[in-house]
Amino acid sequence: MKEHVIVLGGGIIGLSCALEAVRDGRAVTVIESQAFGGQASGAAAGMLAPFSENTEQPDPFFRLCLDSLRLYPKWLEKVEGLSGMKAEWLRTGSINAVFHEADLLPLQTRLTWQSPFTERAELVEGRQLRELEPLLSREAIAGVYIPEESHINAPLLVAALEKACRNAGVTLIEHAGELTEFIVKDFHSVSSEITVGTSRAGSFQADRIVLCTGAWSGIFENWFNIPVTVHPIRGQICAYEVPAGFVRHMVFTSQAYWVGKNNGTLVCGASEDVAGFDSTVTEHGIQRLCRWTSRMMPFLAGENPVHSWAGLRPATRDGWPLLGRVNGHPNIIMAAGHYRNGILLSPITAYHVGRLLDGAVNEQLVAFAPERFASAFRRQA
Repeated sequence: MKEHVIVLGGGIIGLSCALEAVRDGRAVTVIESQAFGGQASGAAAGMLAPFSENTEQPDPFFRLCLDSLRLYPKWLEKVEGLSGMKAEWLRTGSINAVFHEADLLPLQTRLTWQSPFTERAELVEGRQLRELEPLLSREAIAGVYIPEESHINAPLLVAALEKACRNAGVTLIEHAGELTEFIVKDFHSVSSEITVGTSRAGSFQADRIVLCTGAWSGIFENWFNIPVTVHPIRGQICAYEVPAGFVRHMVFTSQAYWVGKNNGTLVCGASEDVAGFDSTVTEHGIQRLCRWTSRMMPFLAGENPVHSWAGLRPATRDGWPLLGRVNGHPNIIMAAGHYRNGILLSPITAYHVGRLLDGAVNEQLVAFAPERFASAFRRQA
């Protein structure tokens, strides 16, 4: 009889884990409370930028992000092959621009430790910077150029993953509503009877479960008796009408980023704030992005975005995901809290979840253990 695995959560992480889980002949069901990819996944700009997102040191999180980037070609080939869809992966490279002389030393320090991990990373200034990105503001005096970084069309990728899962035999349940029941019999067994109840789609049974519930993962604190410190951060994004290729690279500053898409838009993000589970777009958040766009992209000064949207990003206390078996419950795997990097981290998260389902023990995941905040909470108590 096939082992049945439930993946709870149908964002890009949940769909990626489901596609990996089904490969060994398991019966896999994905249960999503709303629509697939409706929150952090659908709102993302799709940046695959481990160097730009991690500028301090080569810590375990940077290495996880870099490993995932290196998995992307083969992983995406599989997703596109199974789905028959293209996700528009654009290998544009990135420029991290600065405005002041005082910012040059931090850029050079960053290059010192990042250069061994990538080819051709370099500091570009003056004329060289203008040649790379002619439409950039003259206020920008220098930048770190990373040719290896890229971006993908996040909504297309989610759609391709959904279709790939269906074609691979995964059962997909969306609009299931709220979680009403979560029962695990024989907690300490690797294969147990798990019941998941939902308000709209009924109840489901499985042998094991993978929790990919993003910003909603805090609901499991009471069930597991550990602090699942995932909370929602609202990320607001806007897009300008700009011909494809007009802005050649992903452009980052300390305050915003810009990513040119094939559909003739330039995506600008992200204005972040804490607003609970409210994903409403606000004038304050979008106007902040507009001000920075006018400064960084002078050709857009006075122009209004053609589209604005927001999504809830699942953040943890340290910004690192919760990835691994739940302590004391080997039949429950958590893969949540990917914050700004869910698109980037999908391949490596799926890989590790697959190995965990196979019974592997991976010391690399210790830094991302779901229970890592427990001791801090006990001291506070």
